[in-house]
Amino acid sequence: MTVTKHLIVSGRVQGVGFRFYMERKAREHGVAGWVRNRRDGTVEAMVQGSADAVQAMIGWARRGPPSAVVADVQVEDGSGDYGAFEARPTE
Repeated sequence: MTVTKHLIVSGRVQGVGFRFYMERKAREHGVAGWVRNRRDGTVEAMVQGSADAVQAMIGWARRGPPSAVVADVQVEDGSGDYGAFEARPTE
C-alpha cells in the first residue's frame, strides 16, 4: 500500500543542506515525491512510498542533517502520484 504525506519542517532548516540530504535519504528508502525551501524559512516536502519508508522519512525529518536544528515537523495526508524524488525551487 502506498502512503503519501505532506511535511512542513521548521527550525534552522535552510542553508544546512536539508534538501540535499532529504533527496539522498529518499533514494535510500525508495521514496518518491519532492522537497523545497519556502520563503517563510521552512522546508516543505511530499513523501510517497510504503508505510515503513514514509515513516522512516518522517523520523529522519525530525532530526535532519547534522547542521540542522529541527523545531517541529507538521505531518498531514498528502496527494499526487510521483515517480521519483526531486528538489524543487523555493516557493
